[in-house]
Amino acid sequence: MFPKPVAALTPNTFAFEELPLVKPTGFREYDARWLFPKEINLMGVQALGLGIGTLVHEMGVRPDIVTGHDFRAYSSSIKLALIAGMQAAGLRVKDVGLALSPMAYFGQFALDCPCVAMVTASHNDNGWTGVKMGANRPMTFGPDEMGRLKEIVLGGTFQYRDGGAYEFVEGFSETYLKDLKSRAKPISRKLKVVAACGNGTAGAFAPKLLESLGVEVVPLDVTPDYTFPRYNPNPEDLEMLHAIAAKVKETGADVGLGFDGDGDRCGVVDNEGEEIFADKIGVMLARDLGKLHPGATFVVDVKSTGLYNTDPELQAVAVKADYWKTGHSYIKRRVNELGALAGFEKSGHFFFNEPIGRGYDDGLLTAIAVIEMLDRNPDKSMADLYRALPKTWGSPTMSPHCDDEAKYGVVEKVTARFRAMKEAGEPVAGAKITDLVTVNGVRVATEDGTWGLVRASSNKPELVVVIESPVSEERLRAMFKAVDGVLRENPEVGAYNQTI
Repeated sequence: MFPKPVAALTPNTFAFEELPLVKPTGFREYDARWLFPKEINLMGVQALGLGIGTLVHEMGVRPDIVTGHDFRAYSSSIKLALIAGMQAAGLRVKDVGLALSPMAYFGQFALDCPCVAMVTASHNDNGWTGVKMGANRPMTFGPDEMGRLKEIVLGGTFQYRDGGAYEFVEGFSETYLKDLKSRAKPISRKLKVVAACGNGTAGAFAPKLLESLGVEVVPLDVTPDYTFPRYNPNPEDLEMLHAIAAKVKETGADVGLGFDGDGDRCGVVDNEGEEIFADKIGVMLARDLGKLHPGATFVVDVKSTGLYNTDPELQAVAVKADYWKTGHSYIKRRVNELGALAGFEKSGHFFFNEPIGRGYDDGLLTAIAVIEMLDRNPDKSMADLYRALPKTWGSPTMSPHCDDEAKYGVVEKVTARFRAMKEAGEPVAGAKITDLVTVNGVRVATEDGTWGLVRASSNKPELVVVIESPVSEERLRAMFKAVDGVLRENPEVGAYNQTI
């Protein structure tokens, strides 16, 4: 029998080589993330694979699974350990090799596998690893499945089965890129596009796809380097967006596109070097697609701009917005439940349903959608399309440190504090509180439309803070000061990664 995992071990000891290490906090709401080897060792990864196989059979799902790995020093070894565990639990594994997460999701359809286990730490710093999993295409695991997986793995209640198998699928990336190109319309407009990959996995795929569409590609940080020497491949971070903006201005590009570490997200910079947060890109795409699909529903996360509800152009084509929980699994599932045309997250996860996509998040498909939007508006630049939106002042996603063990409790206290303020008629940032949305953390809104959000990060020891005002930058800063003031009532909250 495989040993029961333990929560802590010291590296460079015999015990570290004899026992599986799995830190419990690595099981997140909709995927898994650990520092390797501090929080999980290779035997711990085997235990995770055993757990995935046990859960798949428990769910009654056909035991065929796609796996792949992102570009990091250790991802291939993590994947092989995961495969060993999954095979021991009776899963038939199809390995697509070095991959983007959406390439593995595509494999569920192209290779007829109900299940997926993609080894990736996404945009996390080097040193992190993780797995994005699912057993009901195109959805990935949510809290229920992740909670049950955690029980199985930490309890060591694995079910061994015969029938496990392994197949390496050679050349699958070409199949994936060919499918993406087949979904793109012919591009008639001459476009120059910066493709920024942050030295991550997307460098192997994004420039090739964009070139096949007939646009001129300006590569930026596409050479693989898992130390991420310039910045983490995260299009939500200003450092990456600033680098894209500089390259756009230097080369006179029509648009800059930035892809995260596992290629399921896309960030956008316009032709004037203006960094456009992904929720505003979502509004622009909703305007464009709403004309082609009047009355469509778009799911957006609670971090996103209020324009989805108030933009006159979206109202004119009867577009419906559904604000939902942040997180790729939550939005993906909601898009599927509602039959929405698309789902947009402020982090840059975009989910296009049929007839555009298959319901999962793919940064390369998002890039196609942005390029097609420009092609459908030949007399307008990206900056023109952005300026056409009603003006709001918004913050980037700001993340103060807060330990995994404390962050959910802090959010509960902050939510209770804002609720008490609303009930007592106490203003926030000098204005009356008119609404509290508590579907995911707390989003507090005032009578002039200014709002602030606090929620727990689902994949890092952090909180998430986002502020927006349709009135002025002064109101944006006042709301941030007020929200931060409430946060600072909790000593567990540390320094921000970035602020306004």
